[in-house]
This record gives sequence, C-alpha cells and structure tokens, in this order.
Amino acid sequence: MIRFNCDYSEGAHPRILERLTQTNLEQSAGYGNDPYCRQAAEVIKTLCRCPRAEVHFLTGGTQTNLTVLAACSRPYQSIISAVSGHINVHEAGAIEATGHRIESLPEQYGKITASQISHFCKAHWEDDNPEFAPQPRTVYLSFPTEYGTLYSLQELQDIRHACDENHLFLFIDGARLGYGLTAPGNDVTLADIAALADVFYIGGTKIGALFGEAVVICNPKLQKDFRYFMKQKGGILAKGRLLGLQFLTLFEDNLYFEISKHANQMAERIKIACQHEGFAFLYESPTNQQFPILPNELLSQLEEIYAFAHIKRVDKTHTAIRICTSWATRPEDVDQLVADLHKFRRN
Repeated sequence: MIRFNCDYSEGAHPRILERLTQTNLEQSAGYGNDPYCRQAAEVIKTLCRCPRAEVHFLTGGTQTNLTVLAACSRPYQSIISAVSGHINVHEAGAIEATGHRIESLPEQYGKITASQISHFCKAHWEDDNPEFAPQPRTVYLSFPTEYGTLYSLQELQDIRHACDENHLFLFIDGARLGYGLTAPGNDVTLADIAALADVFYIGGTKIGALFGEAVVICNPKLQKDFRYFMKQKGGILAKGRLLGLQFLTLFEDNLYFEISKHANQMAERIKIACQHEGFAFLYESPTNQQFPILPNELLSQLEEIYAFAHIKRVDKTHTAIRICTSWATRPEDVDQLVADLHKFRRN
C-alpha cells in the first residue's frame, strides 16, 4: 500500500536520525534546559527576525494548540476560528474541554476575513449584556488552512489590524508551515508570520521531525509563565533535548524549506496529472494537499494500491478525496500514481 492519505506516515529525516544516534549517550539537563534547545531557539529567533521572542518545544499539534490557547485566554473567553479550523473539527473538543468555546465562523476555502472578525466582536460588545456570552479573545488561523489554501500577506495584515482594533490575540497554527511558505505564489515569509502573529508554531511532526512543534511567542504578554501552562498540559518533555536537536538539524543548511518544497513539487505533479485527465478539484490548493474529485469506479481501482483520505461525496458517482504528499514522498511513487491515473482512466 502506497500512502497518500496524510503527511506524517514516515518517520524522520535521515539527518535527524543520524544526529539522534550520534548524541544518544550524551548527558544533558532535562525539560528543555539543554544546549540543543537553546541553540535551536536562537536559530529560530534569527530566522524569524524576532530576537525578543521566546521559543518552546512541545511534542504534537493538539497539545500545542491546547497549551497556547490556554495561555491566551481567561476561563470566560473564547477563540474565533473558521468552521473548518483544525481545533474545531479534528481535536475531539480539546479546547472546549478547558472551558473555552470555539466561535466558528463561515469560511471560504478554509479562510476567514478581517471583516468577519470585526463584525463578530462588534455584535458581542453591542449586546445589552455582553458578559452573558464568552468574551472573544483569540483568533485562530492555520497556515496553510485545512484545505491547503493560503492567506495572502494583505489578508494577514488586515486580520492583524482587526485583532488590534478588538484587543484580540492572533495565533497561527503552523503544523504545515513549511509547505505554505514554500508554495508557488505565496507572498508571506517566516519573518512576516512572526511580525503579525502574537504567537505561532513551526510544525516538525509533519515536516521531517520524528515528533515536535516549536512555539514562537512574539508578544511579551504571553511569554510570562508559559512554561507553567506547558507543565500543566503535559507539554514539558523530560528528554527535551530530543526536540531541540531535531529543530536544530531541520534548520541547518535550509533543510526544512528544501524538504517542504519537495512535498509541494510532488503534489504539483499529481495535480497536473489530474487536470490532464479532466478531473475537477474541490479546492484549489498550491501546497502538498490536493483535493481532486474522482469517479467512484476509478477510485475503487486506485484504492487497491493507494491510501487516500475521503473528504466529501460529491454526487452518486463521484467522491472528493485528499491526496497528501510529504517531505519524504518518493518520486517513483508519484510516477506510479500518475501512470495509474491515466491507465485506469482509459480502461
């Protein structure tokens, strides 16, 4: 079975495994207080052009979202998200379980707008008794979105302005950040993300690391006591150096961006092949996630060889799927899929 259903099927980049092996018997301080975490944090701050940021390393995306949003919000405050936002649809109510309601807004291709955010806040504060409803406090975005789409720099700047006007924090989920930053047509840089977000994270689990996410806290208001939130949410890894070492390796010699670009290039080849065969797409994505609409008969043939994620039944005879490439997707597997799309389509 060749898996195109997600971007974390593989283990870790060989250079990470090599470094983990080389340093396996080293002794170091625990809980992220080691030289590797400190070095990785400095590298990330330099790349972000944000020397006053704080960088913390956690193990996974849900844990990171839960911890960051707990730090952003008082018990009576809520989080604004697209209805398709990861925290709203894929995290089993983790955020609500801490007492924070997710205010889900209608999205267009996975994105929400500055005007939606402003309108929602205006409606809250103009209510006769605003304290009867959760107070909006944090805007949650992901870059790329769940549909592989991207916010433009102007869209992010507009959202930042709306957040400032309404006294909101802006949190950007970067589980797939590398795939977004290296996508064709993207006009947002890592430094832009750091300048616009109060807090964001750089995903490692989906982009070359065995596990791990790097939280970058740009707003000093959120830096104080963040490690207390990490500990309370089970986010401080005893062997923290394993996280720092991985991110230090990922950001050596531009590796993180090179392997992210590879995934996008593999996805682009599949996209072109689907277009050549005349298939429509549910969403137009420039990143490693593609959403072609395939005839069910063709899909059943392909699924004898490949694993895909089913997204939506479009009609009685067609299904939209997600084809997801990764940093480790092999060109020969893409070659085979492209050939089989043509072969099975013609049969």
